[in-house]
Amino acid sequence: MALLEVKDLTIRFGGLTAVDNFELILESNELVGLIGPNGAGKTTIFNLLTGVYAPTEGSIHVDGVNTKNKKPNQIVMLGSSRTFQNIRLFKDMSVIDNIKVAYHNQMTYNLLSSIVKNKKFRREEQEAVDVAVELLKVFGLEQFQNELAKNLPYGKQRKLEIARALATNPKILLLDEPAAGMNPQETEELMETIKLVKERFKVSVLLIEHDMKLVMGICERIIVVDYGKIIAKGSPKEIRKDKAVIKAYLGE
Repeated sequence: MALLEVKDLTIRFGGLTAVDNFELILESNELVGLIGPNGAGKTTIFNLLTGVYAPTEGSIHVDGVNTKNKKPNQIVMLGSSRTFQNIRLFKDMSVIDNIKVAYHNQMTYNLLSSIVKNKKFRREEQEAVDVAVELLKVFGLEQFQNELAKNLPYGKQRKLEIARALATNPKILLLDEPAAGMNPQETEELMETIKLVKERFKVSVLLIEHDMKLVMGICERIIVVDYGKIIAKGSPKEIRKDKAVIKAYLGE
């Protein structure tokens, strides 16, 4: 069974069809790119997949479960997590607390336990700290764990956002333009980070990105959308030569 199965996904805003019959099957431990010109509908697709928008038509299944009428937090519980095009960290919280907040969906203690700070509370809080520290080590951020998130350099904020998404223990990781605003060296580091995340955490990755070097360098297959419709699918080599893709990006 596919981890993510999308059929006939469509959304209309008034008379505008922003996404038109989008389809996707994402298998276990895949790394797939979703590309297209500005305004092609890529982030709208992510918003549909994560429950921010409800589709006008079509279906989304995460690990076999239909996400219809499910809220974003419920979809996270199914195993789908995301980052954002514009970084959305809790900037006035510490780096480690940003990770711990994301781990809350795996905690089971109740309000009474948190008041009396019983054994269950202490154990789960320590687990959250251990998970957060381990994730920060993976991303080379452990020395910044007590810094405010807003004080991190831009590239490290991007890494922290990915680490926070991984704290939810996802099966599917949706990355929305993770290289946006990065310099070439930071982008190279990000490529290695994404490869590491895929292999170490055994997650499937769906990636929106405008940096073609990054996309072509790490994605196993690519889906191209334009005006909300899929215009091409294939390997990086096939997409690079596709006439419809060239036309969408460069014109006739």
